[in-house]
Amino acid sequence: MNKQQLFENIQKKQSFLCVGLDTDIKKIPAHLLETEDPIFEFNKAIVDATADFCVAYKPNLAFYESLGVKGLIAFEKTAEYIRTNYPDQFIIADAKRGDIGNTSEMYARSFFDHMDMDAVTVAPYMGEDSVKPFLIYPEKWVIVLALTSNKGSHDFQFMEDAQGERLFEKVLKTSQNWATDEQMMYVVGATQGKMFLDIRKHVPNHFLLVPGVGAQGGSLKEVAEYGMNAQCGLLVNSSRAIIYADKTESFAKVARVEAEKVQQEMAQYLAEKGIIKS
Repeated sequence: MNKQQLFENIQKKQSFLCVGLDTDIKKIPAHLLETEDPIFEFNKAIVDATADFCVAYKPNLAFYESLGVKGLIAFEKTAEYIRTNYPDQFIIADAKRGDIGNTSEMYARSFFDHMDMDAVTVAPYMGEDSVKPFLIYPEKWVIVLALTSNKGSHDFQFMEDAQGERLFEKVLKTSQNWATDEQMMYVVGATQGKMFLDIRKHVPNHFLLVPGVGAQGGSLKEVAEYGMNAQCGLLVNSSRAIIYADKTESFAKVARVEAEKVQQEMAQYLAEKGIIKS
């Protein structure tokens, strides 16, 4: 999926919601544990319930890898189910990979050749040669960690050099030499608030993947106000607030209600920016 197609889908659905499939076997409704593949059955129900209101899904690899082979099978089945039944959805493997070139090559081959993901999150700490192997796939996206939503982001990401340039700014500036806004996005946490203004000074046209709305306390209003550009330029992720909104057999219906609430708020912000008609 290219940038224009993603933007058109945002306009069509009046949404820039990404639903995070952080599926924890210990948190899903108890009745699903009786099924052959509880993780997949949960994901399938969530996807069927929320697909009308979102443009992307982001399964977090850690939740699947923690279950070994069964978890990875559920991950692949989930991706295949989305691709087959909802081909307009953008699928992000939230893997945060980052290693030297030949290892990154294998990661890229895994997510893009084997699993056919649309995008993968990548940690840029090891530099250009750790990211480049992901960029040889022309129709795929690399989402680079830039400024995250966790408390520990202040440990390194705000460190300044002698010229006052912060580390996250150096990441933004340097990485633009590796690819264009047609193939690279950035992770920026929703809890950063007005920092989106600083982000946009460096990457005015890139899409930003924004976690931290909902359970982590980030403000969707602030993200839209400070981070939205002329093509929206945002994929705002919500995981727990949607997928774990209910733990009964009605969990999917409740997830649908919560996803629609977020979509309705997003439609308002898109209309205010003139991206869709009010």
